[in-house]
Amino acid sequence: MSPSTSPRFFSEKEVARNCTKDSCWVLLGTRVYDVTGFLRMHPGGEALILRRSGRDVSREMQGPPHRHSENARRWLEQYYIGELASDEAQTLRERRTNPEETEGTKEKTTTAAREEGEDSPYSRCSAVDLDKDLVDWRKPLAWQVGYLGEKYDTWVHQPVDRPIRLFGNPFLEASTKTSWYWVPAVWLPIVFYLSWHCYTTLAQETTRLVLTSDYSILIHKYSFPVLFMMGWFLWSFIEYCIHRFVFHMKPPAHNYYLITIHFLLHGQHHKSPFDGSRLVFPPGLASIVVGTFYVILQRSLPEVLATCVFVGGLCGYVVYDMIHYYLHYGSPKKGSYLYSLKAYHVKHHFEHQRAGFGITSTFWDHPFNTVIPDEKF
Repeated sequence: MSPSTSPRFFSEKEVARNCTKDSCWVLLGTRVYDVTGFLRMHPGGEALILRRSGRDVSREMQGPPHRHSENARRWLEQYYIGELASDEAQTLRERRTNPEETEGTKEKTTTAAREEGEDSPYSRCSAVDLDKDLVDWRKPLAWQVGYLGEKYDTWVHQPVDRPIRLFGNPFLEASTKTSWYWVPAVWLPIVFYLSWHCYTTLAQETTRLVLTSDYSILIHKYSFPVLFMMGWFLWSFIEYCIHRFVFHMKPPAHNYYLITIHFLLHGQHHKSPFDGSRLVFPPGLASIVVGTFYVILQRSLPEVLATCVFVGGLCGYVVYDMIHYYLHYGSPKKGSYLYSLKAYHVKHHFEHQRAGFGITSTFWDHPFNTVIPDEKF
């Protein structure tokens, strides 16, 4: 629904009837939203929305326990479908101004009303206003974003629920998309083979780590799990560094090419965080990072030891990509480790883009002081 289209009107009973997984509506003030498509994406899980379906969620949006960010409110506007019928809207307003109403609720109502009156094209009615957005969504975006200059950083961190087309060429466009199952299909056979190769090689008890010309240490086969986990731990550090220093570099506003590169590498993921075709690395692109990791290790350690560490790191990468996909589309059980990771990662997308760079773990955020403040959903 575009801003110029007359809104549809719904009765309060009609809104209340839509309270299932197949049709889930909520109210924000007098505005009606169909959030059915958002249920599986919600960081707090489907149940939190379903328990509040069919009624006003203004209090929950404002908090406590969690005050939703401006980006979260913009995101909600993408599911706007109409307004509460005028007579019932008046009843709702009178209910809100009841003398028994707390000052906190009055403040929330005022805030919601003010935000509903915003003229920003990013916060009204539809996923993208095709006529007012800073880029032309009818055309491929890759060659447009570089011209945004100083507006790029703000624009790219205002997420939308809309697929992105990067290139006009069909083959080039297809090469940027990857289904999640290709990651384990391509890399896990290599992990299994190299793990078997490393273990059987070490089992021959001919691998020694030379410390001096007169002294060396025999590397036993039972040391393989330790070397494997060392590689996994090393990958977790590489994961953090790539995400923070490469994917979240802030390209100079005057540099068209760096802005374009940033958008292709990671900016498009922040603009459209639930585009399922671009949540994992294409194997071709990933092979560059994997190959570089392998070459560095081979030049730093004896061959078999380097391979042991490498295969651990490669396994860590596969787990990273799978967890990243799950954090966007999975519904982990409340209280579980993945539940806390999902909430953490969603806050990175919607509120704290300059923090929370750990994906599979928040470990490296602590020594580098990039931890997102703890807040329960």
